[in-house]
Amino acid sequence: MSEYQEINWRKLKPYLIGGAIIIVLIILAKSTFVILKPTERGVVFRKYSSGLDVDKIHTEGLNIIAPWNEMIKFDIAEKQIEETMDVLSENGLYITIDVTLRYRPIPEKIGYLYQQFRMDYAQNLIRPEVRSVVRQVIGQYKPEELYSTKRGEIELQISENTRQILLENHVELKALLLRSIKLPATIQKSIEDKLTAEQEALKYQYLLQQEQQEAERRRIDAEGKAAANRLLNASLTDNILREKGIIATQELAASPNAKIIIIGSGEDGLPVILGGN
Repeated sequence: MSEYQEINWRKLKPYLIGGAIIIVLIILAKSTFVILKPTERGVVFRKYSSGLDVDKIHTEGLNIIAPWNEMIKFDIAEKQIEETMDVLSENGLYITIDVTLRYRPIPEKIGYLYQQFRMDYAQNLIRPEVRSVVRQVIGQYKPEELYSTKRGEIELQISENTRQILLENHVELKALLLRSIKLPATIQKSIEDKLTAEQEALKYQYLLQQEQQEAERRRIDAEGKAAANRLLNASLTDNILREKGIIATQELAASPNAKIIIIGSGEDGLPVILGGN
């Protein structure tokens, strides 16, 4: 029986050795040949020598590394986070701000980003910095400015300050939006009432200006007509009127209608025409 078992072992030994070699090769191949997706970049960690190679970025496709090194994959696709925070305005009132931020790591700088914050850079870098910038900027404004008149200016200032900080830490800010600014109910009501009153005042001022412009138009029109009449009266001298009267008399006398003409009986010396059909 022992001889039979010995013969079987001898037969199986090459297969076992071959299987072990195949397993080792598969493990080595998996560590050596690394495929990165289109939205991935990689940096190599040389655990037994120089450590993290922050400057050499491996791009999408097949990448070959030594089997004893490690490829750290980094997702460079654009991401989005949303933050809701309570901040103080210039006069000490609590205001709730909803912020949406879109960002992506700078592909050429992922080694430095990983070195400083590892993979959790959104939690360790972006969220704290956004909160800090929002609190700093909002603290410079009054509630009514946040609610209406300077909202665009505030959003731009928060965006630019955040962009600069993230850029210094190897992250690109794609967009920042203030989704909502919520004030205490009493403050919001008083601001809305004030804005309504201002709109009514502007409307009244506009109507008043329209009335003033219409009155000015009528005055100018009347002055123009008066000036025209004065010019007309100044041009109608006695000689011109007499000449026009003679022309009219001649035309009337030449007409076929029956009439009586009394020469020189008018106050201005023109003929008086009587009768006619």
